[in-house]
Amino acid sequence: MSRFSVCIQPSPLEAAAAQAWLADAPGAGAVVLFSGLVRDEGDQVRTLTLEHYPGMSERMLGELCEQVAARWPVSRVLAWHRVGAMTPADTIVLVGVAAAHRREAFEACDCLMDRVKTEVPLWKKLSGPGGDGWVEARDRDAEAAARWHPPEEHKR
Repeated sequence: MSRFSVCIQPSPLEAAAAQAWLADAPGAGAVVLFSGLVRDEGDQVRTLTLEHYPGMSERMLGELCEQVAARWPVSRVLAWHRVGAMTPADTIVLVGVAAAHRREAFEACDCLMDRVKTEVPLWKKLSGPGGDGWVEARDRDAEAAARWHPPEEHKR
């Protein structure tokens, strides 16, 4: 069985299936699974539509999983993302890791989510009472992801 599970799909993501796959990892003493949801932003969101670059998006998810596994002693890494139209409370993303110990599992999952958010080619479009618009990248997301890169990468 593979150490990595990666997918991008238009159908709903199943957190229970992700949790079960991670928990079945050999030597797992800790599983951390993060679920990202569509926020309603004070009733300003009717739909959130995600588009992606097919092939490249999946490849980036896989590369990020491999990089996380190279940095922390984890036995499994999962990155699932949803695309298409979603409504508030729908799950957009699931990222998770299985490791022997909790500290490594938390850190690896945190890194994976920060990097998925900023490095995977995905575009978000919000539709609400005020109309439709593309969501801009946020500086705070880039700052969160930057902490996982070696200092020499920041100089480029």
